[in-house]
Amino acid sequence: MTKLTPFGSWKSPITSDLIVSESIGLGLIKLDGDDTYWIEMRPSEGGRQVIVRLGRDGNKVDITPPGFNARTRVHEYGGGDYAVSDGVVYFSNFSDQQIYKQRFGSAPQALAAASDSNLRYADTIVDKARNRLICVREDHRQKNREAVNTIAAISLAGTGTRVLLAGNDFYSSPRISPDGSRLAWLTWNHPRMPWDGCELWVAEFDASGDIINQRRVAGGDAESIFQPEWSPDGTIYFVSDRSGWWNIHRALNNADVECVCAIEAEFGVAQWIFGLSTYAFEPAERIACAFARNGIWQLGLIETSTGRLEEVGAPYTEISYVTAAPGRAVFRAGSPTEPLSIIDFDFATRKARVLQRANKISIDPSYISGAQPIEFPTEDGRTAHGFFYPPKNRDFTAPENEKPPLLVKSHGGPTSAAIAVLSLTIQYWTSRGFAILDVNYGGSTGYGRAYRERLNAKWGIVDVDDCVNGAKFLAGLGEVDGNRLMIDGGSAGGYTTLCALTFRDVFKAGASYFGVSDLEALEEDTHKFESRYSDTLIGPYPERRDLYVERSPIHFADKLYCPVIFFQGLEDKVVPPNQAEMMVEALRKKGLPVAYVAFESEQHGFRRAENIKRALDGEAYFYSRVFGFELADPVEPVEIENL
Repeated sequence: MTKLTPFGSWKSPITSDLIVSESIGLGLIKLDGDDTYWIEMRPSEGGRQVIVRLGRDGNKVDITPPGFNARTRVHEYGGGDYAVSDGVVYFSNFSDQQIYKQRFGSAPQALAAASDSNLRYADTIVDKARNRLICVREDHRQKNREAVNTIAAISLAGTGTRVLLAGNDFYSSPRISPDGSRLAWLTWNHPRMPWDGCELWVAEFDASGDIINQRRVAGGDAESIFQPEWSPDGTIYFVSDRSGWWNIHRALNNADVECVCAIEAEFGVAQWIFGLSTYAFEPAERIACAFARNGIWQLGLIETSTGRLEEVGAPYTEISYVTAAPGRAVFRAGSPTEPLSIIDFDFATRKARVLQRANKISIDPSYISGAQPIEFPTEDGRTAHGFFYPPKNRDFTAPENEKPPLLVKSHGGPTSAAIAVLSLTIQYWTSRGFAILDVNYGGSTGYGRAYRERLNAKWGIVDVDDCVNGAKFLAGLGEVDGNRLMIDGGSAGGYTTLCALTFRDVFKAGASYFGVSDLEALEEDTHKFESRYSDTLIGPYPERRDLYVERSPIHFADKLYCPVIFFQGLEDKVVPPNQAEMMVEALRKKGLPVAYVAFESEQHGFRRAENIKRALDGEAYFYSRVFGFELADPVEPVEIENL
């Protein structure tokens, strides 16, 4: 029999302890013969990234031993942390950023040619023909200048490192042709981000292993290229958004470019990290692929000769890190009822085998709120998108006339996307009686280039409008309590949160996770990859300093009208701690309820179990005090000033 209890006070089996003790992150899948490799990020081990191998014998083992953390810091966000060839793994180690070589059962050995911690490496591939690694290198040796990015070759015989490609601001995705004779790569320059515009180049290797005969294949300032890939027969394939949608293309005879499969769907994603993939050859005549329509991902097969796309009908709404071998694909996927998992999918039987889950928690479906895609009206006669999660808990109902509080979530990036996958963090809220709206505001990926470009020159406006209008839409339908609207977000989502709380009067409380409050300070104190990002999102700096001031919440703290809690990593190089601390001080002086929770040894995004737990429980505690309801379970209190 259900208990009559106010929203927010429901007792839930989905606790913060359960989430942090049982959950891991999953990423970067590699196939090496019959062996499958992937990365696990383990909060219970301090956020350490571990390379795991599932062998042909069915045994699953850790490759990365304790004391090592397979994580690169190139672009600060990393990705492309390891390569594997013939049972040998090469990985970047987080603490010293050196590349280590390791065979299973043996201790990792640092490569002598990559021993300077001021040199970072990512997106590594093995050049078997020349006994070397080819990778993106980021050089931080000169402290008073911007880091230098190149594509470099590292000898496995210990004879040194040589730069193969230099001169542009950024490089990614080096890929060697099947016969070993050619190299493909992506490159771009400030102020572009790779999803704005980048270029695909192809070149040949000379007898000494240097690059000759470079030629641009595709791309430019207004064309984004994603994931160059050589087919088994030596044709270069890639994803381009020249049509307005990220579709798969190829260069015939390395010259004429044609679209392989033209549809209004996205086969690409924003390259925030290295090593992303949405398609793979299975075999040369067929491409296993993932594509998104209206933010929902599907699995497909493309015949390379005809371009015919077969929608496989697999039960997933999010698919990434696609790899393939004849007859099968291995990828990371999830759905509204299943967490992200490493999946081995057999195309003949259409059966999926789960190799690893992000969590092994078994929760009764009567506690799980499913993602409901919604489209709602926003500014300028447009519509925006999001996923709505109503409260759900089989043990409780709320008083008849009570509407649930709504927590609006603003994703980071801002060029990124909310995904419709079972998230225990979201279920933590919904099973306690909160409604959640995860907004894919204008600027998000998964809806085509035009939707992505809505945010150009309007960051802090379009994203805020869409979050506000999504909340008002649900309140207008009677789904949520319009007097108990909250918003939270991390990084760029934290900026959207602070703008919504400063420049609008809809939300009654909010939480900023390592969010931007001063756009000028961000410009003057951030890392190379994003150092010109705001040129597109806002305008050139300092020429349009007026816009940076106008859209920075720190300058308008007098307009902020409601309580805010801030969570911040003290080693964050992307959004430094002073961004939060300036805003906290402004709120403190104004006399508004404010809380500041800072974490030692955390960077941009929290990876340690104890800090993830503290932040989740701390945000719930903050709202319970602000809105005056009792939490069902005691949590560690947060110090709230001015309350």
